[in-house]
Amino acid sequence: MSMSEQPDHLSGPEIGKDVIQATAEAAASAVGEVAVIITRAVRDVATAIGDFATEVFEIGEASRKAAAEAGDPTEDADPPESM
Repeated sequence: MSMSEQPDHLSGPEIGKDVIQATAEAAASAVGEVAVIITRAVRDVATAIGDFATEVFEIGEASRKAAAEAGDPTEDADPPESM
């Protein structure tokens, strides 16, 4: 039998190397997926906080406008001076 006719045979160290390689690839994929999830979560939280801040500013602006239209003299008055 010549060498080209022998069935493929993997040595113990080669099998170990393949196991380590497959494990490293799986770990890298898992870490990548978790990183994407965290990135999306941070983005979504930042968007939610930004939207909330925008609403607070709009509420304040609407309140000032309503007070001005109602003729509320305290809205445009300067704050009292301290003694």
